[in-house]
Amino acid sequence: MVIEILLVAVLLLLAGQLAAGRRPGPEEYRLAEIERRLDLVMRHLGVTDPGRQLPEVHAHLGRGEKIKAIAAYRRATGADLRTAKAAVEALAGR
Repeated sequence: MVIEILLVAVLLLLAGQLAAGRRPGPEEYRLAEIERRLDLVMRHLGVTDPGRQLPEVHAHLGRGEKIKAIAAYRRATGADLRTAKAAVEALAGR
C-alpha cells in the first residue's frame, strides 16, 4: 500500500514538472526587450529590414534548380531541411 502511494506521488510530481515546461530565463527576457527596443528605434527612423540577401539561392531558383536552392539556403542560414524547403518555396512564389 505504501509503495503504491509513493509511486502515485512520484508520478504526480513528474507530471507537474512536465506540465510546467521550460520557463524562459532572464537572458531570454533581456534579449526580447532589446529586440523590442531596436524595433521601436527602427520604426521611428523609418528603417526597414530587407531580410537576408541570398544571391546564391536566387540564382539557383532563376535556373529552376529548387534542390540546389534549398541546399544553398541551408548553408547560408543553418536552417533545417523542412524550414529551408518552406523558405525556398516562399521565395519561388514571389
